[in-house]
Amino acid sequence: MSRLGIVMDPIATIKPHKDSSLAMLLAAQARGWSLHYMEPADLWLRDGCTFGRWRSLTVRDDPRDWFTLGAAEETPLAELDVVLMRQDPPFDTEYLYNTHLLSLAEEAGCLVVNRPQALREANEKLATAWFPQCCAPSLVSRDGDRLRDFLAEQGDIILKPLDAMGGASIFRVQAGDPNTNVILETLTEHGRRLAMAQRFIPEIRDGDKRILLIDGEPVPYALARVPAEGENRGNLAVGGRGVGVALSERDRWICAQVAPRLRAMGLLFVGLDVIGDYLTEVNVTSPTCIRELDALYGLDIAGDLMSVIAARLDQARPA
Repeated sequence: MSRLGIVMDPIATIKPHKDSSLAMLLAAQARGWSLHYMEPADLWLRDGCTFGRWRSLTVRDDPRDWFTLGAAEETPLAELDVVLMRQDPPFDTEYLYNTHLLSLAEEAGCLVVNRPQALREANEKLATAWFPQCCAPSLVSRDGDRLRDFLAEQGDIILKPLDAMGGASIFRVQAGDPNTNVILETLTEHGRRLAMAQRFIPEIRDGDKRILLIDGEPVPYALARVPAEGENRGNLAVGGRGVGVALSERDRWICAQVAPRLRAMGLLFVGLDVIGDYLTEVNVTSPTCIRELDALYGLDIAGDLMSVIAARLDQARPA
């Protein structure tokens, strides 16, 4: 029996009917794997060995009573077969430090999903720069004048920070907007922090598609997150409405462009954000939308992911 650990934000606070981490735990438990629950503060390091303070976990697909935790134990993390890193952004220094601790556990023989080095390298906004052929015009800068020039060139842009999630601090700015300067000052902290600007894509009215990749292979359907009335953001966290759509030919082309690099980096579970014909983000920390797509199309996305993980574990075990 495989031992699966998970590092996640408090399980008591999740929305079980839509939580992808819970879907993964249910799929692992259905395989007979034992579950071991940790929060980010439960990781620690002693003399080069990463330890976890974990509790045994039982999960249920019940919106009122979805988990039971056992007593706490402390062991080297490498005593687990696999650890799912599902901590939500912001990707701050504490998050970064935890990826270093997880890398040491990986070196000691534990499979970590997603791979810690890849989490450090693939900033969810900046990773789009590896695939400029898939993206609308964009700019990353601290310089207010440079960002204003980009706005003048494009006429209508989206501005966002590099380390947030769920639609936080995303602004649509059009040429002549009297709030332009204060938005730039706020996002860049007066030139001290990088911000991303992207040309506004009007097809957001049809939804911001979340496309899930499992070891580079796309799930054949996406969840288009359609903005609420008066919103430019499709994120479900800010009131967007999820609509299932089949992948288009362009969607599949984008997946084919990004998959080889992501697969080579050890990113087993990735969520691409696509608006219209353009890739806008590469989500690697805690991609969501499993439960919505499973319910719409009768899929078992988390089960498919566990099959890939099981194959990796089998390859790593001695013959």
